[in-house]
Amino acid sequence: MGRETLPPDSEAPIVAPRLGPRALLANADFRILWFAGGVGNSMRWLEMLVAGIFTFELTGSALLVAVVTVSRQLPQLLLGSLIGVVGDAVNRKLLLVAGFLLAATTAAGLSLLAFAGVLAVWHVAVGAVLAGIVASCEMAVRRRTIGDVVPVPAIGPAIALDSLTNSFARMLGPLLGGAVFETLGMGGAYLISALLHLVAAVGLSRLAVQQEPRKLDLMRIPAELAEGLAMVRQRPILLAVVLVSIITNMFGFSYSALIPPIGLEKFQVSPVLVGLLAAAEPLGAVLGGIAVSMGWFGRDRPRQFVGGSFIFLIAVIVMALAPWYLLAYAAVLIGGIGTARYGILQTSLAIQDAPPQVRSRVMGMVTVSIGTGPIGVLASGVLSEAFGPPAALITMAVFGLIALGLVRWRIPEIRQ
Repeated sequence: MGRETLPPDSEAPIVAPRLGPRALLANADFRILWFAGGVGNSMRWLEMLVAGIFTFELTGSALLVAVVTVSRQLPQLLLGSLIGVVGDAVNRKLLLVAGFLLAATTAAGLSLLAFAGVLAVWHVAVGAVLAGIVASCEMAVRRRTIGDVVPVPAIGPAIALDSLTNSFARMLGPLLGGAVFETLGMGGAYLISALLHLVAAVGLSRLAVQQEPRKLDLMRIPAELAEGLAMVRQRPILLAVVLVSIITNMFGFSYSALIPPIGLEKFQVSPVLVGLLAAAEPLGAVLGGIAVSMGWFGRDRPRQFVGGSFIFLIAVIVMALAPWYLLAYAAVLIGGIGTARYGILQTSLAIQDAPPQVRSRVMGMVTVSIGTGPIGVLASGVLSEAFGPPAALITMAVFGLIALGLVRWRIPEIRQ
């Protein structure tokens, strides 16, 4: 008996299907993509936290922590749009399986180096680059494929459930990372990552999603990139998604690179509590995601998207100013409610507003906008070395708020 699947976009029924989590998870292909996303995102944040703690304890340099973080994020900036073009032509199932196998192999190699006692910062940085290449497929390949395995009316709820799960994964990853680092060290952390990535790769090999074959013409890559960029520029909602994503990642999410220095130096807490602080924002995102899924906030309203980013940036400022650990934790937790609205609408608005034939390329542009985060991380690291982590975070967040205000003013469609 074949696995139950929902019809793709081209066969979407006139009557909207049930959109609850149970109905979505009954779709075998969506369930596989959903599980792989949870694994990939939780291990991403686990590895980022333990890499930051390892680097700071070894060198005492917040700038080097930022460099290691940038090593993981830079491939998204450099490869995001290219992967979007490739994802429109090459079998996306093969791309996903290959990516997760690469992530498993990389983590296994770092685990062996750590257990052998020879792991160095440069090893971690190289591993982060390889993992970043895999992460570049998240928007343009994995999330884009969700739009292929569910009907159009189910895209919003499917992305909401996927984003809620990813928020939970971002919370679980740092919590697990802090605890594993204290008990099993870097070797144990990377071993867990290798095993889970391998399990996800096996699951992805069972995807039954259909993709219309299209020849990948290397000579046309520049033209296809230009087509994707032109689509973004022509559609105000897509342009807003890209610009707000750049601002939020460059000026907001760069705070994560300074969590280890702030936790260890300013609040003088243990690695476990550093992991707890890093997990505060995704915990808030889980709560916010539940609220969005329950219909308390509009799923498809652009102003909710921008408003979520505003909430997050203000929370970063409050966290940096907080004199106590618990106050900082509460501020970041509230900021996570904002990132839930931002994260869910970032994907659903882009998928719904982009024509199917260029959807991967548009999602590739969104990946590039997310990939601008390393610029903010490096800027935060430089400012931190000169003025300290709190001042660096405040400066970055204030510039982010100003930039968001300008976008909201210049693109009236996002106020609707």
